[in-house]
Amino acid sequence: MEFIILIVVLLGLMFFMSSRTRKQQKAQQEFRNDLQPGQEVMTASGLFGTIVEVDEGSDRITLESAGSRSVWLRAAISKKVDAPVASDVADESISAGSIAPADDADVIDVPDDISGLDTAQREYREQQQRKDDEGK
Repeated sequence: MEFIILIVVLLGLMFFMSSRTRKQQKAQQEFRNDLQPGQEVMTASGLFGTIVEVDEGSDRITLESAGSRSVWLRAAISKKVDAPVASDVADESISAGSIAPADDADVIDVPDDISGLDTAQREYREQQQRKDDEGK
């Protein structure tokens, strides 16, 4: 009797897991079928580009990235890339192609090396380094 219950539970789990997988595959296939020129997408290998042409007959997508065009299989398109939402603060702080902080309170000075840290931090890091060296 216990064996039958175990089998029924396992079959139920397999059914639910496979139905979820089928739903995900169906949603991905619908996404790929709805690709249109002008959309910004990312391939499965991580290439970002804008769709220039969709060839329905051969399931090929032409992407433009960094001024060059390349042809990809429709199945290689992984996801649509949404344009980042610009905030009001970012719009005010961008000037002549560079990003400037909105006010001096937002400025964080990051030292290039350990010599820029204050003495207590430097001593702490040196102690940690000695401990690490002793442990080796």
